[in-house]
Amino acid sequence: MAVSAPIRNRVLKLRAALHEHNYRYHVLDDPVISDAEYDRMFGELQDLEARYPEFISADSPTLRAGAPPLKQFAPVNHKVAMLSLSNAFDESDVLAFDRRIRERAEIEEVEYVAEPKLDGLAVSLLYERGVLVVGATRGDGETGEDVTMNIKTIKSVPLRLRGKNIPEILEVRGEVFLTHAGFRKLNEDQRSKAGKLFVNPRNAAAGSLRQLDSRLTAQRPLEIFFYGVGRVAGKIPVTHRALLKAFKTWGLRVSPLAELVVGAEGCIEYYERIAKIRCRLSYDIDGVVYKVSDMSLQSKLGNISRAPRWALAHKFPAQEESTVVQGIEVQVGRTGAVTPVARLRPVFVGGVTVSNATLHNRREIERLDIRVGDTVMVRRAGDVIPEVVSVTTGKRPPHTRRFKFPDACPVCGSEIVYEGEGIVARCSGGLYCSAQRKESIKHFASRRAMDIDGLGDKIVEQLVDKNLVQDAADLYSLTVEQLVGLERLAGKSAQNLVESLQRSKTTKLERFLHALGIGQVGETTAQQLAAHFGSLQAIIAAPVDDLVKVPDIGPVVAASIHTFFNQPHNAAVIQKLRQAGVTWPEHSTAPEDRGLPLSGKIFVLTGALSSMTRDEASRRLRDLGAKVAGSVSGKTDFVVAGSDPGSKVAKADRLGVAIVGESEFLDMIAL
Repeated sequence: MAVSAPIRNRVLKLRAALHEHNYRYHVLDDPVISDAEYDRMFGELQDLEARYPEFISADSPTLRAGAPPLKQFAPVNHKVAMLSLSNAFDESDVLAFDRRIRERAEIEEVEYVAEPKLDGLAVSLLYERGVLVVGATRGDGETGEDVTMNIKTIKSVPLRLRGKNIPEILEVRGEVFLTHAGFRKLNEDQRSKAGKLFVNPRNAAAGSLRQLDSRLTAQRPLEIFFYGVGRVAGKIPVTHRALLKAFKTWGLRVSPLAELVVGAEGCIEYYERIAKIRCRLSYDIDGVVYKVSDMSLQSKLGNISRAPRWALAHKFPAQEESTVVQGIEVQVGRTGAVTPVARLRPVFVGGVTVSNATLHNRREIERLDIRVGDTVMVRRAGDVIPEVVSVTTGKRPPHTRRFKFPDACPVCGSEIVYEGEGIVARCSGGLYCSAQRKESIKHFASRRAMDIDGLGDKIVEQLVDKNLVQDAADLYSLTVEQLVGLERLAGKSAQNLVESLQRSKTTKLERFLHALGIGQVGETTAQQLAAHFGSLQAIIAAPVDDLVKVPDIGPVVAASIHTFFNQPHNAAVIQKLRQAGVTWPEHSTAPEDRGLPLSGKIFVLTGALSSMTRDEASRRLRDLGAKVAGSVSGKTDFVVAGSDPGSKVAKADRLGVAIVGESEFLDMIAL
């Protein structure tokens, strides 16, 4: 005990000193000791922690060296969603953004914080009582991956926040990136080890942060800038500008180019200034971001869809190069989308070699009048997706032919149907088309469709790859003997899956309709179809004129349903499913006759309800005789608006549809 006190004090002193020197080096860019002196202190701390492991703590600088490999990343649910940003590509978009803010806030002038938009990987870091406890990737915005050990290897990430007035819980958002020098060094190291070379800094940063072995991440020269907050328990500054200043005092590195600007003019002036120095920066950026500085105004403005109303990403023009079209093909995606693709003479654009570029849709081909042999300008839109933006008709060779978009799917021969005012092409052979096979079976088995427990994505992929199933109906002929040969399926698991398949045969008509994967027919539309027609036979026989009488179904959706059921391949699979024993009780088609309180009323739910889930609310409404639609129309009686309701409320207001809040809604369903 006599020895432990001075050892502990020395460990704490070294740890505090190293944190301070990390802060001065990485955040202030003002080191006060030499690298050699820092290394001696670091080595002494490593030695003491090795001899006295009881003094190791989660915020020790020595943990940046990495930890033993993980088998996989654990999911992290973002309690405050990591939203995307709306994009602006010209000044008119910025002017419109500023005008909307001023009109909503009813003020003459808005202060914004402007900063470069880094081309890296978004992350979220959670600090509790000032100590880093979780680091996660953005993922889909709702759920990311736990990369805590990898985050800890980044030297500019503080393991413990410094200073006072730190919120008890502080979730900060930032962007992990590689500098140009770091990227070159990484590729030099890869080349010396005969390893895979990275194409650009962004891919290298993303790959480095998602290493299962954090010891490899520790060898990569990753950097980070912090730009915002998520979940907070405690006080934070009332403006975004002051928040960034607080970040710096807490040891969180922020962009040195972030600054306060006023109005749209200030935003545009900042954009032009940063565009001029972009090529001289030590890291890649693909635009600038404007954020309303007043945090209370941010809260008032809220979000729309998956983007905040109070922020805007103003993108730089994408890099463009000229090349030649060597062919035009259509590809069928896993969801049936039919997309035209230009095969190009390879050209280096925006950091990668491009040999294919999207032509988006039939209308875009007609607009461009693009032909094989044409010289075209290729752009990496948003520095990610290559696209053809123009055709140099003056260089067109003689005897070229216009491209004719096919009427039938090039994979299965089913009719191609069009959505979105005839723009989006989709193969109608969803149950049969081999290009869609895996996704259609995964959807068929999903929890909200046939709910086949144990039939996960990996198993579906193996079943298709091993040619054990050609369509969803083949699932019901699988045997235990066939399944035990698959990876991750032992005898008991195989038996359980066969039993689960048998149980799923007894379902509901609306679940079966949803499981079929008909274009634009989700859960709500499937429920409306089942309630309106009562039987599958009636739906199959219904002409388009009858289908449009169903709430929430317009001419485009009706045509999609009608075409789907009239494809012989789809009809054959449905017949196989029925022969396999898939069954359901028939629906009553006249809920209005039951004298229920809300019979005949059409509701639309939007936003989040605090008292129940949207599914629960839908069930309560249907139990009371109401119909629940997915979109607002003149037929809608009530729109129920929860928190963050989105554009449906605005449409309801335009159409004169009654809008009710959660408390009023609860009174209605308590009748």
